[in-house]
Amino acid sequence: MLDRRREESVNLEMRTTPSPNTSALDAFIARKAELDAALCRLQRLSDDFFGVSPDDVTWGHVTELADYCRALKQITDQALREAEYAP
Repeated sequence: MLDRRREESVNLEMRTTPSPNTSALDAFIARKAELDAALCRLQRLSDDFFGVSPDDVTWGHVTELADYCRALKQITDQALREAEYAP
């Protein structure tokens, strides 16, 4: 009987005590939402040809996009564990 009460107490505690990673999970979800929003904004900008008319594209625009590509490659390599971040 005592063991059963102890088990019930442990089960109740497990259900009511927040997990130690609750605040980490909340922060993770917030950062993920921030990242998702940034990705959406970038996609909209890309869909809009980065705000440049095709007739007005210059080598400066090409350089700007190359910079974006380099930064995004670093991010994707890190996130996907590729290139220098590969295990």
